[in-house]
Amino acid sequence: MKKHFISIALAAAVVMLGSNLALAADTVQASPKVAPASQTKAATKTKTKATAKLVDINSASSAELKKLPGITESEATKIIAGRPYGSKAWLVTHKVLTEDQYAAVRQLIVAKQPNKDAAKNAALYKKK
Repeated sequence: MKKHFISIALAAAVVMLGSNLALAADTVQASPKVAPASQTKAATKTKTKATAKLVDINSASSAELKKLPGITESEATKIIAGRPYGSKAWLVTHKVLTEDQYAAVRQLIVAKQPNKDAAKNAALYKKK
């Protein structure tokens, strides 16, 4: 009789434990998924950067270049005179801007290439 009682109690415990696990699984599935705050902030930063209009140093006017922080009339003239640029880093390597000036504008500029063909672009940058 004692063995029979223990097996019934054990079976009842297993059934109750199983039903609690099933109930817990249903509760977890029913809860809405919320992104962590760190992921939400990262997505917002990405959207903000994507919507900011970048200035193309290979085609921007003098007025557009002067709107950049730290760029004066003389720097804008130097940028225009040195076109085309293979990359925005060429502003420093070709001594058009100082490292500090470049650091202030590097997130705001881009050097778009005129041709999709890399060989044609490379021909533009050969020293004459």
